[in-house]
Amino acid sequence: MHVGVGARSGATATEVLELVEAALARAGEVLAGAGSPEDGCGRASARVAGFATVEARAAAPGIVEAARRLGVPVTGFPARVLSAVPVPHPSGRALAAAGTASVAEAAALRAAGPGAVLLVPKRKGPRVTCAIAASVPVRPGDVRSVARLSLLTCGYIGGEPDSPPTIPTPHTTADMDTHTDIPPAGGHAHDLRHHGDAEVRDERLTDLAVNVRTATPPDWLRERIARSLTSLAAYPDDRAARAAVAGRHGLPTGRVLLTAGAAEAFVLLARALPVRRPVVVHPQFTEPEAALRDAGHEVRRVLLREEDGFRLDPAEVPEDADLVVIGNPTNPTSVLHPAEAIASLARPGRYLVVDEAFMDAVPGEREALAGRTDVPGLVVLRSLTKTWGLAGLRIGYALADPDTVALLERAQPLWPVSTPALVAAEACVERAALAEAEEAAYRIGVERDHLLAGLAEFDEVRVVAAAEGPFVLLRIEGADAVRERLRLLGFAARRGDTFPGLDRHWLRLAVRDRATTNRFLQALDQALLLGG
Repeated sequence: MHVGVGARSGATATEVLELVEAALARAGEVLAGAGSPEDGCGRASARVAGFATVEARAAAPGIVEAARRLGVPVTGFPARVLSAVPVPHPSGRALAAAGTASVAEAAALRAAGPGAVLLVPKRKGPRVTCAIAASVPVRPGDVRSVARLSLLTCGYIGGEPDSPPTIPTPHTTADMDTHTDIPPAGGHAHDLRHHGDAEVRDERLTDLAVNVRTATPPDWLRERIARSLTSLAAYPDDRAARAAVAGRHGLPTGRVLLTAGAAEAFVLLARALPVRRPVVVHPQFTEPEAALRDAGHEVRRVLLREEDGFRLDPAEVPEDADLVVIGNPTNPTSVLHPAEAIASLARPGRYLVVDEAFMDAVPGEREALAGRTDVPGLVVLRSLTKTWGLAGLRIGYALADPDTVALLERAQPLWPVSTPALVAAEACVERAALAEAEEAAYRIGVERDHLLAGLAEFDEVRVVAAAEGPFVLLRIEGADAVRERLRLLGFAARRGDTFPGLDRHWLRLAVRDRATTNRFLQALDQALLLGG
């Protein structure tokens, strides 16, 4: 096997090795899946014949040192030689910078020689690219060999220079996930009841559709919840949890209402508040509008625009609105609006509902309104399901003036929040838990920057750059088709066309760890290629 490597100036050996080792791990999986008797990550690594790159980068310190650590030589090819090698993932930027449309893929295929196949197509890091190729001779008409190659990640069979490549057609499944927008009663065309969990239900896919932090709940929280099961015979008592949440925000307990997730709070608001002219600021979480419509309200929409960065202009909100709903940071745009811009929407006789379900994923919770008592009509909703991985437990809360809390509470059934959920609420607002959430928010920011850097490499992708939440929104022409191809490649992304203000060209991606992001970026590269 030959490892093709491209690296920008200043790329370190550690950066090169991290990407190469991830690619080698994938090569081991590919060989095993294709039935190679020489499979496995360890053997894949042992079979590396050398690094290959463009001649101008063959002496780059990061590449040279990485190759030395693996004990393999570095071969440099002239740019004119590599430019003649057909590659599956050409890049205009690479062509302009290095004289070849993909240094990593072209170098790997050229080094592997006749019959080369990409075991691992181009993977991208912030400053490094790599690809792995091996010589797998295929005889014309040998169906078994071609079938075996189709099991490889890329299925790309390299040809002679200037010859067309061979790309086997990817298989499809009979039960591919499809969605049809059927306008519900009221005539609005967006499927307001579609949520990210539908993208992964009953499927074995890497989940970038649901905005719940991975590797949660943590062990200490699981243990606290498990201990609460010994008291299930008693009716839930929310006093301790309510006091803990109030203390976390510096409020009296009369300003706190515990709910079965933030979603229940939207239903309570729609049913209990005496409003006639509700307005929902979109694109945002669709459940508030759905709940209002279910309660018989006619809902007006304020649509934020991409050309404005999906930022709030308070002047766009109708003056006669007696209920305004907005998310901060907003799902799905990931835009964090200034707290004072939102607070300026408050009016006498108006309820101002701010969905802060993802605010604890923002370091320092800057721009939060939770805990404010100086904004008339303010209702802040919080969720503990996202950061702590408690979507299946259902726990959240509303913060509002005591009269509003009393209205909402009267609309709740008895004992709406279970004992385990109450225990979780108390645990998640303790000082140590808040410190853990802050650290998680910082890590999410780092991983989000890595995802954004990778997405910036695609000319076809336009990202809402001001992302501050644990997800990003991006636009790709024909994103609905790209999403289906990503599913075939093992990744679930959240469709954007169910959000008012967006259409089929939008996708939302949850922020994940670096290794998952790198695998996704490679899959996205392939999905875009397969779409022509």
